[in-house]
Amino acid sequence: MSKSNGSGFRSLTEERSGYSPAVEGTIPEWLSGTLVRNGPGLFEAGGQRVNHWFDGLAMLRRYAFDDGAVTYSNRFLRTEAYEDAMDGRLTGQFGTDTRSRWQRLTEFLRSLGPPEPTDNTNVHVARIDGEYVALTEAPRRVAFDPETLATRGEFTFDDDLTEHVTAAHLVDDPHREELVGFTTQFGLSPEYHLYRVPAGSRERERITSLEARGPAYIHDVSVTEDHVVLVEPPLVLSVLRALSPLSQGPVDMLDWRPEKPTRVLVVDRETGDLVVESTVEAAFVFHHVNAYVDDGTVVLDLVEFPNGDIVDAMSMSELDGDGYPDIDDGHLVRYRIDTATAELEQSRLYDGGIELPRVPRDRVGRRHRYAYGQVTDREGANGLVKVDCETGTAQEWWERSVYVEEPLPVQHPDPDSEDDGVVLATALDVERDRTTLMVFDAATLDVRGRVPLPHAEPFGFHGRFFRE
Repeated sequence: MSKSNGSGFRSLTEERSGYSPAVEGTIPEWLSGTLVRNGPGLFEAGGQRVNHWFDGLAMLRRYAFDDGAVTYSNRFLRTEAYEDAMDGRLTGQFGTDTRSRWQRLTEFLRSLGPPEPTDNTNVHVARIDGEYVALTEAPRRVAFDPETLATRGEFTFDDDLTEHVTAAHLVDDPHREELVGFTTQFGLSPEYHLYRVPAGSRERERITSLEARGPAYIHDVSVTEDHVVLVEPPLVLSVLRALSPLSQGPVDMLDWRPEKPTRVLVVDRETGDLVVESTVEAAFVFHHVNAYVDDGTVVLDLVEFPNGDIVDAMSMSELDGDGYPDIDDGHLVRYRIDTATAELEQSRLYDGGIELPRVPRDRVGRRHRYAYGQVTDREGANGLVKVDCETGTAQEWWERSVYVEEPLPVQHPDPDSEDDGVVLATALDVERDRTTLMVFDAATLDVRGRVPLPHAEPFGFHGRFFRE
């Protein structure tokens, strides 16, 4: 990747509201709803640059579809972290703390604990009890207006579930009409608390609590119709480092321990019983694809990295260089876990590098055939891939100098097949210094429409499509 990728990590200060771009090609009239994406928008304050991509200040992006047209808006979340930045201060986040060591030490001694978690909720979005909420891995959440993107204030759950680190990915299960997530609790006996949030509620119902070994840095979780599946890699969050006043943030807590295995934990969604605890050789996982049950076997598809180097590789010192760091790509891997014997088989489904995988919403927790993801192993570009998980074949789309972000498949309201619909993805053309919203045919990956945005968006993280 050439240094021209810098526009993907360049601050965007311009905010637009209700911008109506021209559509090149066509967008199907049935595509009605709103894609909301989340990610960093500002990387500097007070003459200092953040240390890590995860620390850019949260900017929401809204792409509303109606009768073949698109309306675009983008807006920063007005959070405490944002106000600090406007005052010229970068406050502690994932890997950025601009306080001096003496300041950190004195503030730690004054409070006898780690600093207040950040409200820079820049990772994902969800709809909880009718509220639209921005999420991150710190245990704070921010509500926003889905039409204007205006910040509505901090969102809190109506429960007392302990959380020191929390899931930015909430699994949206349309079949059971509930969200599923987890929190991590530090302490002498650290635990992962798995929970559900039924539709129309903002109270997390504990499914179970599991022993946390490490505890580990876990980013995602999957469900089947009957299970929750958690993968615990040996990338340990050191509790002692967490309490250190000299830490820059969670990134300094991480310790890769390759001598330890990766644990795969399968939990009964109803009883909370641990159905299976299995292990594989040390591997790191950011994102799951999906999970389902096949005749007594839990099938889990995910993106597997050989180690935890990918987290450090997303520091700005690496990304601001002459190209992406030279690290191993993630690969699409299938785990087949026998619930009777706890035996686990692994197989690779796609040989190319892949990340940010998604399946259509109605396939969540059910058997899926296709997985869509971002191709990561191209020189001077990345692209879109559709993997047929039954046949092992793949279709790809990419163009020189174009960097495709997370693809989101949206099915036709009355689909004839799993891939009857479109795939939405923003794509930054670094030569033209402009982001385009791409609309692909989900079956063929042909480009059906392009929607040029008024500026280059910084690379973001995740989003959801809301039909209403």
